Amino acid sequence: MNRLLVAAAVAICVTSALPAAAQFQKPEDAIKYRQSAMFLQGTHAGRIGAMVNGRVAFDAKVLAENAAVLDAVIKLPFAAFVDGTDKGNTRAKPEIWRERDKFNAAAAKAQEEVAKLNAAAKTANLEQIKPAFGAVGQACKACHDDFQKPL
Repeated sequence: MNRLLVAAAVAICVTSALPAAAQFQKPEDAIKYRQSAMFLQGTHAGRIGAMVNGRVAFDAKVLAENAAVLDAVIKLPFAAFVDGTDKGNTRAKPEIWRERDKFNAAAAKAQEEVAKLNAAAKTANLEQIKPAFGAVGQACKACHDDFQKPL
C-alpha cells in the first residue's frame, strides 16, 4: 500500500513537471518546489549509496525501487529554474541563467546517468550497479560544482 502511494505521487509529479513553470504563483514557490525535488533525489540516492558502499545490506528489490523513484524525480526540479528564481532562499548560481545551454546539458547528463542506474538496478547485479551509481554521483557533483553555491 505504501509503495502504491509513492508510485502514485511520483506519477503525478512526473506528469506535472513540464507545465510546472506556469503553475508557480511566486518565485519562492518555484524555489521551494525544486528544493523539495532535490531533497527527494538526495534521499533516494543516499539509500542506494548506503547499499552500494556496504553501509547497509544489499537488497536488490529495495535498491531497484529507490532507483525507479530517483529516475522519476530527477526530471522534476529543472522546470522550476524559471526567471526570477535566482534570488531569495536559493543556492542556485547566476550561471544557471547566464549559461542555460550548459546547465541544460548538465541536467540531461544527470538524467541520462540515472536512467542507466535504473536499468542496472533491474539486473539486481551489484557489480553492474556500482559503476552506474558512481556515474550518477559524478554527474550530480559536476552540476552542483558549476551551478550551486556552497553552504
